[in-house]
Amino acid sequence: MPEIKKLIVGVRFIKGGKIYHFDATEIPDLKIGDSVVVETSRGWQLGDVAQILPYPEQEIEGGWKSIDRRATPRDLLMRQSWQKKEESVVEKARQKVNELGITGVKVVAAEYSFDGAHLTLLYNNETEEKIDLKSLKRILQKSYSPSQVEFRQIGPRDVAKIIEGIGACGLEKRCCSKFLMEFSSISIRMAKNQGVSLTPSEITGMCGRLRCCLQYENELYAEARKRLPKRNKRVTTPSGEGKVLNVNPLTDTVLVEIPEVGRKEFPFSEISTKDESAQPPKDRKN
Repeated sequence: MPEIKKLIVGVRFIKGGKIYHFDATEIPDLKIGDSVVVETSRGWQLGDVAQILPYPEQEIEGGWKSIDRRATPRDLLMRQSWQKKEESVVEKARQKVNELGITGVKVVAAEYSFDGAHLTLLYNNETEEKIDLKSLKRILQKSYSPSQVEFRQIGPRDVAKIIEGIGACGLEKRCCSKFLMEFSSISIRMAKNQGVSLTPSEITGMCGRLRCCLQYENELYAEARKRLPKRNKRVTTPSGEGKVLNVNPLTDTVLVEIPEVGRKEFPFSEISTKDESAQPPKDRKN
């Protein structure tokens, strides 16, 4: 018998959230946007199909969990019912945090599993000290039984993603809330590569961390700067020899200070250096 190829779909549980993959071989007519019920490490969840991968290149270790079923109207109503309760859970959790005198903890959101069996509270620890939440968990467990109450610590970028709001650049919704599924490592070097001001307000996002958008064009700038001469490098131009003051990777130009001439900008192709590491590219033949 011919081997049956698996149908793998990517499922997203929250808008803009990470995509998780499941085996949908038994439901071959699934389409992007369909709602499905799956079992996860945090109980039964209802998510939306965001990707369809008919022919996965290789099997993952342990295989994929299977889609249980396509969500029914009743399933959708059940999810909405639990979601309506989440806001009040957050309010009560914050109230209890204050009453217990727990400092440094910010309860951000609450998430019920699809069937209500699990209730997860997402919180951020604003201090570097370990926080004891046993008393808080005991109180909330008593209030929301039979749901199993759990706590999950999240970072400041995840907090910004959940809260949403206008981006520092003026976009109606922050990148993290709109389309970023995972957070990449951002460094000061990325800002330096792009010539961005290192003033904290210029490079810091609403989360208090370096802006995620610093990574978007970093590779382009980094590759361009490898070819362009460094600052203070001595170069020869059509107007004489001078010192490099700055470079513009996007326009492929170099700003040079030339004695008795002053500052002048040149295309990189019109300058030369005394070493072989930063020579302009040779003209390409058509």
